[in-house]
Amino acid sequence: MAVSAAVARLGLASLRRLPVDARPLVRPGTADTGIVHLGLGAFHRAHQAVYTEQAMAAAGGDWGIVGVAPRSRDLVEVLAAQDHLFSVTSTSAQGCATRVVGALTGVRRAAADPDAVVALLADPAIRVVTLTVTEKAYALDPVTGRLRPDDEVAADLRTDRPPRTVPGLLLRGLVARATAQGPPLALVSCDNLPANGRRLRGMVEQAMAYADTPERLAGWIADCVTFPGTMVDRIVPASTDQTIAAARDALGVEDRAAVAAEPYRQWVIEDVFPGGRPAWEKAGAVLTDDAGPWESLKLRALNGVHSAAAYLGALAGRETIADALELPHLTTVLRRLVAEDVAASFDPPDGVSVVEYGEEALARFANPAIHHRTLQVALDGSQKLPQRVLHTIADLRARGRSARWAALVVAAWMRFTLGYADDGAALPLADPLAGRIRAALDAAPRTPTGVADALFALREVFPAEVAGDAEVRADVIAWLTDLERHGVAGTLTGVR
Repeated sequence: MAVSAAVARLGLASLRRLPVDARPLVRPGTADTGIVHLGLGAFHRAHQAVYTEQAMAAAGGDWGIVGVAPRSRDLVEVLAAQDHLFSVTSTSAQGCATRVVGALTGVRRAAADPDAVVALLADPAIRVVTLTVTEKAYALDPVTGRLRPDDEVAADLRTDRPPRTVPGLLLRGLVARATAQGPPLALVSCDNLPANGRRLRGMVEQAMAYADTPERLAGWIADCVTFPGTMVDRIVPASTDQTIAAARDALGVEDRAAVAAEPYRQWVIEDVFPGGRPAWEKAGAVLTDDAGPWESLKLRALNGVHSAAAYLGALAGRETIADALELPHLTTVLRRLVAEDVAASFDPPDGVSVVEYGEEALARFANPAIHHRTLQVALDGSQKLPQRVLHTIADLRARGRSARWAALVVAAWMRFTLGYADDGAALPLADPLAGRIRAALDAAPRTPTGVADALFALREVFPAEVAGDAEVRADVIAWLTDLERHGVAGTLTGVR
């Protein structure tokens, strides 16, 4: 996007131009670095960075963040040119509020200088490492949690080349820290994975075994590194030209790293930080002994419903989640998904109503100012489906209950993988298992039963207890049949 000569660029030199209530809460450069974050995307900037800046403003501390982008050269260059400043616009039907965030103290691009990232992870000044790298970057089987090293991960773990993957970067950094007998560290997954802290610990432990890490170093890592579980929540769509324009209008300067998000945000964190942490509770975070019930609540009653709206909406030709919710009867179906399936599948946090939480989620999804594209939410379905939907099904069936509405979400995903909407328009399959999915479908009869049989056979996606459940299979095939014959609109109209 071309920058007008009349508009200054966001940076230290232009802070005085900003409206007073849009300026950073912490003066950039006044706090030293204490956190490394892997995954410098829009979500981190609108979530953990915001909480951390507010915590420093409230309680002080050297908790500046060095953000590491795995590959994105453009974002790193933009943030470096802006003195690591960016803005977050909270947007709703009631209006917008924009503020510049000053939590970043540096940016790195892992692909350009992985050894520098390894050195950061070993730096004794760093006491917390957070991650938002998406499910697939963990290289874990989404069903079993076992490490699935591809050629790149294997090369990182078994050769001396500069690391290129998240498991490689983390293990190399931890080994360097252990070799120097550095201070303890917390590794904090902020990705939407069940038991994300335990999954991250499992990834590191399996990576150590695969790499044949010396016992002395592995022992230090086991004793000195913690893996707090978390639950994170804020809807943050991909930035667009409109995002940049809205920030420019609000700030009076050009911010090419601007992000927009809904006003709502939540962060639940297990409080196990051996090297200390920011006072995140002063920014509204919930510190707890067990994030598990909160994770299940969010994955099933929010993310699972989000995926349902995305697949059904995309099939019906709706561009955004808010557009999808305008489909006749869809909100009724999603409410039944929450009330009849999700709420019966697990025990929520004390004092929390799953149904009320689901209603709040639907209200957030309907925010007309958040243009969250159905195709964006539909990305990486094979990685998301187990955590968001299949665990609900497995737990319901273990309790002897039907999983009819969750089966509709599975059927919608299966129908989506066929690659065309109800009107015949092409739908992209952006998924790390796209090749396996297409191969399975190509070898199967193009009937609802054939499609279901082919995809249920993917053990990377479907656990045996779900794939082999006759009632679940029958429900999925029935929904697939309806979706193929009547489309989404007709299927939802016929729901009883």
